[in-house]
Amino acid sequence: MAVGAQSSAERDPRTYAIIGAALDVHRELGCGFLEGVYQEAMTIELSERGIPYRREAELPVLCKGKTLSASYRPDFICYDSVVVELKALARLSGVEEAQAINYMKAGGFPVALLFNFGAKSLEHRRLVLTRAGQSR
Repeated sequence: MAVGAQSSAERDPRTYAIIGAALDVHRELGCGFLEGVYQEAMTIELSERGIPYRREAELPVLCKGKTLSASYRPDFICYDSVVVELKALARLSGVEEAQAINYMKAGGFPVALLFNFGAKSLEHRRLVLTRAGQSR
């Protein structure tokens, strides 16, 4: 499986709505708060917009068909299909992308949104999990 980024023209209405919510949170709060503040603000914003979500839902990790004792807890799963991970860093790196990709793999989710509220402008990445050989 591979992961690719998609242009804004390829965003579906679900991810567009989530990105809009994050933009409003960033406009309201700006940068400089801890990640937990943005998580709570996103909870409010997602609820007000009627975007269905689960916060910190446990995702089991499987190896050879067996459930490991380790599990993942992404910040949000929206629409039962989009992983949403929030950060409050100076800048995103491959480490945060890898974390979002692991959440996608563990939960079998096709799409993840990675947001960074720590910069002056909201930074976001949309990741799509594809089968090897498919480009998206």
